[in-house]
Amino acid sequence: MSDPESPEQAARRRTIYGRRKGKKLRPGQEEILERTLRERAIAAPAEGERLDPVTLFPGKRAIWLEVGFGAGEHLLWQAENNPDVGLIGCEPFVNGLARGMAGAEQRGLDNVRFLADDARLLIRALPDASLERVFVLFPDPWPKTRHHKRRFVAQPTLDLLARVMTDGAELRCATDDPSYQPWMVEHACQHPDFEWLAESAADWKARPADWPQTRYERKAIVHGRVPMFLRLKRRHRTAGA
Repeated sequence: MSDPESPEQAARRRTIYGRRKGKKLRPGQEEILERTLRERAIAAPAEGERLDPVTLFPGKRAIWLEVGFGAGEHLLWQAENNPDVGLIGCEPFVNGLARGMAGAEQRGLDNVRFLADDARLLIRALPDASLERVFVLFPDPWPKTRHHKRRFVAQPTLDLLARVMTDGAELRCATDDPSYQPWMVEHACQHPDFEWLAESAADWKARPADWPQTRYERKAIVHGRVPMFLRLKRRHRTAGA
């Protein structure tokens, strides 16, 4: 009989829903995954542990975070086009993690680190005001009403992000799911710590120039879904807050 899991392990397991693995990785992918995990992986912080991201990227002017980076196209584009920034990519799905790590190795990017787990484990461990940009792009919509509590963009997670983002930091969110779109507007755009930067409909219907298209977005468009792009700014903290 296996040893019973600790409360911490149980809590960690419950934060991730859906599959962790897809198709079996090819031997070359397995090799890259194992090697890159040794060189670029961030261990999931234990309960109460703290992690200063500056120690991961000495000399970088800012730290950015991408939650659920999929195959890594956006994460790697940002890393390649912002070499003075350190990027942390969180992705629990092994196949996506392997593709992202392979891409970082092939491009010789030294400003990317990976967490193969739930991003909230990392966010809870970060110091206050330590991130200057956060990306939450096309997260799982969990469309069934009984699963809405699983959605990443919700008040508890936004509260966590507000704590670790600097004043004026930018939060970028996107979804193509018609039920998640009003949900995102309600929860993110009306959160007291964030200011929605849209001035017209065009601002949430089009991606900014520094927001590359991903294969997921292209697939959504092919299937007739219209993506929504949100840019929000972390409001300045009041004195003593």
